[in-house]
Amino acid sequence: MTRTMIRIAALCTFTLLGCAAAAQTRVGFIGTFSGPGAALGQDQFDGFMLAVEQKGGKLGGSPVNVIKEDDQLKPELGVQLVQKLVEKEKVDLITGITFSNVMMATAKPLAAGNQIFVGSNAGPAALAGSQCNANFFFTSWQNDALAEVLGKYANEKGYRKVVMLAPNYQAGKDSITGFKRYFKGTVVGEIYTQLNQPDYAAELAQVEALAPDAVYAFFPGGMGINFIKQMKQAGLLSKIPLLTVAAADGTTLPALKESAEGVLMGAHWGPDFTNPANKAFVAAFEAKYKRIPSQYAAQSFDAAMLIDSALSKTGGSAANKAALRDALRQAKFESVRGPFSFSKNGFPVQDMYVFQVAKDDKGRTSLKTIASPLKAHADAYVAECPLR
Repeated sequence: MTRTMIRIAALCTFTLLGCAAAAQTRVGFIGTFSGPGAALGQDQFDGFMLAVEQKGGKLGGSPVNVIKEDDQLKPELGVQLVQKLVEKEKVDLITGITFSNVMMATAKPLAAGNQIFVGSNAGPAALAGSQCNANFFFTSWQNDALAEVLGKYANEKGYRKVVMLAPNYQAGKDSITGFKRYFKGTVVGEIYTQLNQPDYAAELAQVEALAPDAVYAFFPGGMGINFIKQMKQAGLLSKIPLLTVAAADGTTLPALKESAEGVLMGAHWGPDFTNPANKAFVAAFEAKYKRIPSQYAAQSFDAAMLIDSALSKTGGSAANKAALRDALRQAKFESVRGPFSFSKNGFPVQDMYVFQVAKDDKGRTSLKTIASPLKAHADAYVAECPLR
């Protein structure tokens, strides 16, 4: 039994009925907990478990066993973990998934097994469009959207020439596509790097030679830390505005600190949001984990709250998949981002924002909301989804 299962089992002993007398919901949590992207998966998991803890070890009134698995950013391992969770662990639903290459690989066994899935990060284009699935729900975003808001913002700022950089995998390609969908200027360079590449000296030399008005970069986790530090060391960060997705967020800023000040980021959520649900979430997360939550924690907290709302409607039971699916689609919960609903493809309709790295009111390096260029934004692929 994992430490997570032990903790949840312990919580169950304090319920009125006790775990033995109450039906349990078994939730498989797959994330990336190893390597340069491990901070993303850990924040996803911590956000999810915070919600479970606040609900007394239950979701929808049902005691919960959460089974945590590390995909190690290996698509083939992700497939094996889905099969293990479904066939051996007999989970009622699966949540998590950090990177899009793992998501695309695991989508096949999830669909084949008619498995309910609540994604809390990766949002590949194909799963929003032609490969959408009635059992799949995402409390994060479709990959393109985070870049789309920056493409629109770049227009508003009058940037004419932009160099774009991203790792050469599904999310990187989606990100580049999203930015170009809204950007009306000229892309003077489109540079793809290796996934988890540590050194960007050659790419930064190309950027400097191209002399753009701005740089757009998608580099999650450790990649983002390395890229921003090296851009600053090269003297480019003070000369060229940097617009990012995932490179400057709650998982990277503790390492970047003041070196990232002024960097811009596109996202759907920020720690400075003032709605009551978010203020309570941020306070509780900081109290428990002693750090500012990232968007990965926020959207995973929302995933747990979504599941809680759905199970509340089904009487705490996940046995009837059709009823659980219908309850999930209603999305009757208070999201930390504010207004939230699903398109027919299971991806959110939500406002998209631009943030700037700056000091918060406690003097910590964080994200400050500076613009909201896209309101009630649905993804670009929903029309391709054959669901009704």
